[in-house]
Amino acid sequence: MSTKPESFEYDGGVVEPGQSVNLRYPVTESYLGEPVRIPVTIINGEQPGPTAFLSAAIHGDELNGIEVVREVAHEWDHSNLHGTLVCLPVLNPQGFMTQQRYLPIYDRDLNRSFPGNDHGTSASRVAWEIWSNFIEPCEIGLDFHTSTRGRTNMFQVRADMSDPAVARLANAYGTNLIISGQGSSGMLRRTASEAGVPTITLEMGEAHRFERELIDHALDGVRSVFAEYGLLPRETVHWPGWRTVITGEDEKTWLRADVGGIVEMAHERGNLVHSGELICTISNPFKTEATEIRAPFTGLLVGVLANPVVYPGNPLCHFVALDEKTERIVELNRGTTHQ
Repeated sequence: MSTKPESFEYDGGVVEPGQSVNLRYPVTESYLGEPVRIPVTIINGEQPGPTAFLSAAIHGDELNGIEVVREVAHEWDHSNLHGTLVCLPVLNPQGFMTQQRYLPIYDRDLNRSFPGNDHGTSASRVAWEIWSNFIEPCEIGLDFHTSTRGRTNMFQVRADMSDPAVARLANAYGTNLIISGQGSSGMLRRTASEAGVPTITLEMGEAHRFERELIDHALDGVRSVFAEYGLLPRETVHWPGWRTVITGEDEKTWLRADVGGIVEMAHERGNLVHSGELICTISNPFKTEATEIRAPFTGLLVGVLANPVVYPGNPLCHFVALDEKTERIVELNRGTTHQ
């Protein structure tokens, strides 16, 4: 890292130390040949430091992260910023405008398209514009997500904990739960981390809404990361009270419905559920037939159904096992889990 502040360059512009800019950067064109733009805020501090990106709405219906990125960009005091912030609140403007998860171009997932290709498919070209201008120049990244439509996730980090640089970032964020994994090919966090830009995914809540409690917790995590990397030296790194890291060797499962019907959940996201305890009941419209779903082991409800109707095979909840030590810690800290 340089001992003096540096300019941030993108195709078409430069942001000098002490400057900030808001721009609408073109990433593709519409059927009418008009530019499709993403909003970008770049804040370059007067003091030297790392360059960090914050991104959201790579899936167009995932809204919680948008407010996190906007508040960091436009409500925080940046007078003591050491380094540069690249704030990308809506990576998928076409999906955002239609309030759907994927790019409406052949239903492509932008989060399977990185780093992209400037001569490739439509999705690949969008990814390349974002990647080459605003991701590749950075040193760390935070990518905000929610669950897909009809489900909700407890607050969690997803990160490749086998990579020490990524693990440092994940631990600095200060969540109770980290789910370790490399991620799928073409994911923003995997591609960036493999390219030397340690990046983590933050999962929080559900699609199509703002959840203020989760947004506030996410902002606390951003402050903690900025403290760890010296972007905001006056902040402090946050410890959440307890933490469990779920690896590939740990027991985890999506519990699925074997019958169709209406679901009554007995627990909420983030709850500790003991082996054999009732998680939910599926019943017919007359409540004359009911199927009980019970916990196959003691664990955390990482994700649960938000839309209370299912076909056979539909997911009911994402359930991860806890060891006895972590179970005792969670029990002692009931009410403090960030859900």
